[in-house]
Amino acid sequence: MEESNDIYSKEKRSELMSKVRSKNTKPELIVRSRLHKLGFRYRLHRKDIPGCPDITLPKYKTVIFVHGCFWHQHPGCKKATIPKNNHDFWLLKLEENIERDRKHVSQLIELGWNVIIVWECDIKKDVGTVLETIISQINRPCIN
Repeated sequence: MEESNDIYSKEKRSELMSKVRSKNTKPELIVRSRLHKLGFRYRLHRKDIPGCPDITLPKYKTVIFVHGCFWHQHPGCKKATIPKNNHDFWLLKLEENIERDRKHVSQLIELGWNVIIVWECDIKKDVGTVLETIISQINRPCIN
């Protein structure tokens, strides 16, 4: 059995982790607010589309995923680390997240959707640049 260096009990850690949001995160709310102010209308968390995208712009056949750097392992980001405690569990969990993301992106492209992924750290660093990138990618033609 792996020794834990966690400062919290197993129960407290479980309670804390249960509060981690998967929808309506602060970075997602920022992107949604900015898109709305720019006149874009969208749908949220559509379950009928692979991956249940955070934002769907049906008029542009575009979906946007707002990824957390830790949970989706943003390449090159300092937040994309594997915890030392319970390392094997986290390694497997995060690799499965990455693989699931790849599968969903592939399925969406096959269905003719334009897929945009934005990262939490980029939104915090410079939301203006992130929005410019999103808009330029929304306006490009979808390739089927």
